Amino acid sequence: MLKLDFHPTGRHFLQIPGPSPVPDRILRAMSLPTIDHRGPEFATLGKKVTQGMQAIFKTRHPVVIYPASGTGAWEAALVNVLSPGDHVLMYESGHFASLWARMATRLGLSTELLAYQGADDQLPQAPSWRRGVQADLIEERLTNDPEHRIQAVCVVHNETSTGVTSDIAAVRRAIDAARHPALLMVDSISGLASADFRHDEWGVDVTVSGSQKGLMLPPGISFNALSPRALEASKSARLPKAFFAWDEIVEMNKTGYFPYTPSTNLLYGLSEALDMIADEGLEAVFARHQRWAAGVRAAVSAWGLAIQCADPAVYSPVLTGVIMPAGVDADAVRALIYERFDLSLGTGLGKVKGRMFRIGHLGDSNDLTLMATLAGCEMGLKLAGVGLQGSGVQAAMDYFASHAAPALKRPG
Repeated sequence: MLKLDFHPTGRHFLQIPGPSPVPDRILRAMSLPTIDHRGPEFATLGKKVTQGMQAIFKTRHPVVIYPASGTGAWEAALVNVLSPGDHVLMYESGHFASLWARMATRLGLSTELLAYQGADDQLPQAPSWRRGVQADLIEERLTNDPEHRIQAVCVVHNETSTGVTSDIAAVRRAIDAARHPALLMVDSISGLASADFRHDEWGVDVTVSGSQKGLMLPPGISFNALSPRALEASKSARLPKAFFAWDEIVEMNKTGYFPYTPSTNLLYGLSEALDMIADEGLEAVFARHQRWAAGVRAAVSAWGLAIQCADPAVYSPVLTGVIMPAGVDADAVRALIYERFDLSLGTGLGKVKGRMFRIGHLGDSNDLTLMATLAGCEMGLKLAGVGLQGSGVQAAMDYFASHAAPALKRPG
């Protein structure tokens, strides 16, 4: 029988861009006894988390919670508003945008993929994976669709595979400028609760997210934030759906209950996460992630290595992708760092596998967590024979020391 008893001294450094490190406070909340999901206590919990998630998405409209991964919420978003053969315009900004497009095709949708057309010397095989969504390309394509065959535009807010955050408000302006009725659907699985997101203000029709990133929970629950237009579209959509259907969920959520057995203990954790975010303030949460990201980027620049995101205007506050010099296997560097320092970093995915690794700066982290992470990276890079121009650790220390975090709130 396999024994999962690998417990080295100290705490493992989980610095991948999700699942993120879970705060002890949330773990304790999840350890509470499970209650009857049809009893009166659960209704209080159900109402709290559905209403709390509206504040996180910045919406007045329903937020549906599924006991599923973000992939399930991707599918839910598509099947609730679209019909077989519908044409969907998607933008390839990275691996997860590509996977969402592949799912759309497998569901029987007609999928069209736009991508950045420029060149990049360091990653010629994936130039679009270093930049955000080009809203002008979407506007041009929609303008050339006078018959309104395109039913939806799907983009990724924070591309987890690359560390690029796209301008969703600009995409909405592009759709409006083209005077096109297409629905706007956004994946903010890794962006929500770490990077600024405004479902209502930015005119998003369906936003998809998950629990294991900025919400600091383990994987297992996911979300669809809805607009009135999306709810109206769902009434005539003909793609098969049962478990993911919005109508029954939205109706039962009004009383705090769900039409299926929910992930009760994960909802305990979500309730605690919502309290933690509310205590700090959502805008302060965003600023904290921006500060962490800037400190990590200072380290990468000092090493003399390239950042996966080539446009500083859309650097992600959630993660930083680090490109290895030609001839260096990024996965071998990651493996060495893991074996020597018990530090997990994100792998390169899809077209950039082996060319880069990802440092997550989200979840249960602080300045010292990130300093330890960067120290592990620097030692590992040196052990792997990667020539570094300078000390990233020193650069990050200088940045954090000269850009003080807000004073911690302490009792008394």
